[in-house]
Formats: sequence, C-alpha cells, structure tokens
Amino acid sequence: MHDTSLWVFGYGSLIWNPGFPVAERHIATLPGHSRSFCMRSIHHRGTSDRPGLVLALDPTQGSACHGIGFRVRAGAEEETVAYLRERELVSAAYLEAEVAIRLEDGREVDAMTFVIDPHHEQYVHGLPLEDQARIIAAAHGGKGPNAEYLYNTTAHLAELGIADAELEWLAARVREIEAEGAS
Repeated sequence: MHDTSLWVFGYGSLIWNPGFPVAERHIATLPGHSRSFCMRSIHHRGTSDRPGLVLALDPTQGSACHGIGFRVRAGAEEETVAYLRERELVSAAYLEAEVAIRLEDGREVDAMTFVIDPHHEQYVHGLPLEDQARIIAAAHGGKGPNAEYLYNTTAHLAELGIADAELEWLAARVREIEAEGAS
C-alpha cells in the first residue's frame, strides 16, 4: 500500500523550526544532494546590501544529505504546502521539488522539499569555507543574525546524531571571528 501522506524533507531551519503540524518525524536521507551554504540570503539572514548565506540542497553526484522526514498531520496538508511556499519561495532562488527519501526505519517515501535553482543570481557554488564563515559572521537579516541560523542548525544536527563536518567547522570558525571582533 502506497503512503499518500504529505512528507516534507528538512535539512536546515526546518529541522529546528518546521512551523507546521507534524504527525511523525524520522531521520532521513536524500541521495544525490548535499547541504551547503550555496544561497545568498537577502531577506531572512542578510540584506541586498550585505547578503548572508543560507543552506540549500545542491544536486551533487554521489552525495547524500541527512536531515529529517516530517509527515504532516492529516488534514493540515493544504495549509502546510501554502505555508512552506510562502516561507521558502520568497525570492525564487529555491525550486519546489518532490524527492524520494529513505527514512531511518527503511521506508522510502516521496517528500516535498526545496532545492537551489543553479541558474538564480543568489546561487553561489564552491565558495571557500573561510569566505562563507566571514559572510555568516557579518550578515544580519529580517529573521536575525546569520550566525544564529548556522548555530541552531549545527546544534540540532548534533542532537540528532547527524554529523556535518563543514557546518561544524563553520560554526567553530564563525565563533572565532566573532570573538576576534569583540576583543
């Protein structure tokens, strides 16, 4: 029997702030994509004058992104889709996608998620980690400091037992940059 529930794959802020009614959540894997700070943020974590960086799913051959598969509470599907579109498609740098994810219990389900549009002007591919750290340490947008977004995501991934070496390095480096600026 095919699962007709609405599933959402979260890999960044949705992990710690889904904003919709969740019936079930599991660690999940999305093959063929990597989580990276490859999107300039001009609204939530930066401005047009001083863009920040936010996470996006970047299609990457041979890679896999570990995040959370959320099953939306029955009856809340329509409002959840509308909410997620309003939240995630604010600048059209993300593309809505339906992807197959594997849940930690072995089930495979189709899930709604958002991937970077590699043709959008906010897409930045291959930015060195040091440059990412300096941007994140300095940027601030409508939803707060860019560093807060990094710290929240990294902390919640660690709580879930999901290792992400790049994010962990970035969090440590941004803290160093902030400490240098405070002294």
